[in-house]
Amino acid sequence: MYEIAMQLASVVLQGEGAAAPAIPASAAAALAVGLAALGAGYAERGIGAAAVGAVTEDEDLFVQGLIFTVLPETLVILALVVVFLV
Repeated sequence: MYEIAMQLASVVLQGEGAAAPAIPASAAAALAVGLAALGAGYAERGIGAAAVGAVTEDEDLFVQGLIFTVLPETLVILALVVVFLV
């Protein structure tokens, strides 16, 4: 068992002949930001409807509804920051 683990580790650690990444780094970054934006839009769909309903019932809930509606957008902003850092 130990010998098999050592052979497997030596195969994994070989740096020569390593395969190229499936997609370039810039395409991966674009995909990450796009998926983050899609997730934020999906989250805002339900939050926005609930916030409009709450504001209709009580106008004092406008600020809380606005904060909850804008909160998922921070996901996209953080994704963009990561893209610029990498």
